[in-house]
Amino acid sequence: MSYRFLMHPALRVMAILAGIWLVAGGIVWMARSAKPTPASLERYVAAHRLEGAAPAERARTIEQVAAQLNGLTYEDRRTFREKRELDGFFKALTPEERGRFLDLTLPAGFHQMMTALNAMKPEQRKKIVQRALADLQSGRGPGGRDAASADRPPIDAAQQEKIIQQGMSAFYEDANADVKLDFAPVIEQMQRSLQHLE
Repeated sequence: MSYRFLMHPALRVMAILAGIWLVAGGIVWMARSAKPTPASLERYVAAHRLEGAAPAERARTIEQVAAQLNGLTYEDRRTFREKRELDGFFKALTPEERGRFLDLTLPAGFHQMMTALNAMKPEQRKKIVQRALADLQSGRGPGGRDAASADRPPIDAAQQEKIIQQGMSAFYEDANADVKLDFAPVIEQMQRSLQHLE
């Protein structure tokens, strides 16, 4: 009786559909749980210290941290950076590893930033421009930190140049006309600041 019950075509279709929905639900749940968050990235960095790790293990950790950082939303990434959660990790990298980490994270970070700036309302961009100009004119870095602060992670001249070049490239390639116009004073101030450093 139960065998015939299962063989009924309508019930068989319903059972197949229920199975499909269960599989789809499982995939969605796994995708959501695998999506990086600032908290999961912070836990990963705390659990995978670079000090004393073998070169292959260090390389895997760097790749994983970069992948998780690139998986954060623009807002999460910005908040994570402002809280300086990766400073200890970045300081533990060798100069070569720092270069590799920047290669893995800068393009995605700048692309996210340009996408966010393109989507912002003009008033929001104006506030960012004013803050950036004030920071540049006072010699402070992003977020109002002193550009020469000793507690900042070490970045050599070549890495600074890489950051500037990739940032400018992303700006000119990805920013829309309104963003370029709004940020013209910031670009001019950056160029003046760079000329003083030469």
